[in-house]
Amino acid sequence: MSNEISKLEPKLLWESFYQLTQTPRPSKKEQQAVEYAENFGKSLGLETIKDEAGNIIIRKPATPGMEDRKGVIFQGHIDMVPQKNSDKVHNFETDPIETMIEDGWVTADGTTLGADNGIGVAAAMAVLKATDLEHGPVEALITIDEEAGMTGANALKPGLLQGDILLNLDSEDEGELYVGCAGGSNANIKFTYEEESVPAGSVAFKLSLTGLKGGHSGMDIVLGRGNSNKLMFRFLKAAVASVGARLASIDGGSLRNAIPREAFAVVVVPQENENEFLELLAQMEQIFKGELSMSEPTLKFVADKTDMPAFVINQVVQDDLINGIQACPNGVIRMSDAMEGLVETSSNLAIVKSENKEIRIKCLLRSSVDTAKDDVESSIESTFRLAGAEVYFDGQYPGWKPNTDSEILKVMKEVYDNKWGKVPEIKGIHAGLECGILGSAYPHWDMISFGPTIRFPHSPDEKVNIETVRKFWDYLVETLKHIPTK
Repeated sequence: MSNEISKLEPKLLWESFYQLTQTPRPSKKEQQAVEYAENFGKSLGLETIKDEAGNIIIRKPATPGMEDRKGVIFQGHIDMVPQKNSDKVHNFETDPIETMIEDGWVTADGTTLGADNGIGVAAAMAVLKATDLEHGPVEALITIDEEAGMTGANALKPGLLQGDILLNLDSEDEGELYVGCAGGSNANIKFTYEEESVPAGSVAFKLSLTGLKGGHSGMDIVLGRGNSNKLMFRFLKAAVASVGARLASIDGGSLRNAIPREAFAVVVVPQENENEFLELLAQMEQIFKGELSMSEPTLKFVADKTDMPAFVINQVVQDDLINGIQACPNGVIRMSDAMEGLVETSSNLAIVKSENKEIRIKCLLRSSVDTAKDDVESSIESTFRLAGAEVYFDGQYPGWKPNTDSEILKVMKEVYDNKWGKVPEIKGIHAGLECGILGSAYPHWDMISFGPTIRFPHSPDEKVNIETVRKFWDYLVETLKHIPTK
């Protein structure tokens, strides 16, 4: 049913989005999509630039009579988060996304959809291709690797773009205009362990904690969803203490900016404690389901007998790891004083993975207050240094400070009010939009972010509302007619 979406309205936008779903573009592996965007611009006879990082810039002249308007830059990222259900066979580097239409939404079959930010890129492409719009000079800035490091935005050089107004098309609630976002930082933690012989008289189990919703670690962190890593290690601490369990391997989470949905571990327990171990697991599953009954109704925690592992993690590191994970800050840390309902500071304990005598842990920290982000960094560093791990931080990016005197904000509020009889909500977002980084290279830009309604990005439940895509497009088209003069 994938090609059905190309028949939706506005047709030019959905056709471009369909082509993006057919082009593999996971973060850091989006080269095919970059080539598609570059060839798209050239096929229209428009000036098309590929910069050193791989970002694509496409310029389109003003339509007759609109030459005196300020230049507008449409900005979106071409990469997508590659997440799938564990029972779904899909290779994000080679396979197209299988899209479906369900109850007024476009979604995917068991994988992320890539509406984040494929819809924004498709809207920019639609403007470039359209022949019946009124607009001043426009440029499309299509960045790479936003989801895994904001590489494209960080590498963008001053002087390449000519416009004065940046319309970031990467927000996910129609009827809302975003004027600020959180900054972020990656925490990288490493334990080094020795391999110990499996205690005699043990039985081995593979633990599988699945069925969580996951989601975007910025947008969805406020929903209080379960974190598979925190839940798994909560159980492991109890199992070590009560039945003498030993940890052989751990594999929880897969992406730093996605709330982890699944965690898997291999443990061994003394054979005489097998029944007690399984009873404990059943009890903990019920505890987790009870605590998360509203947010995680499909949570599942099982233990299956498995082949005996070749070794277990030495006990000192095992215990330090468990205590470190238990103590690590996770979830919403503080709500904003400036904007009601906005998360100010959070941490996502995203990945815990053992391999080759190392256990690597990754957390993504977000805050709209730089000093608060620094404080969370300090807490995580203290926690894991006390546990004997190595800790360092990278990938820091700035937040985007709101400009309440923004000219384009005033224009877009008026356009929305005139068209739909109400003023859009003005908000900040607890996610890492590229605006903060881009604004440091182009400080004169007047910036705003908006988009259609997308739900559950960064998870296989991701979906975009069809009616709001149409409304988003109409709003974009009408806004272009009212861009101020130079």
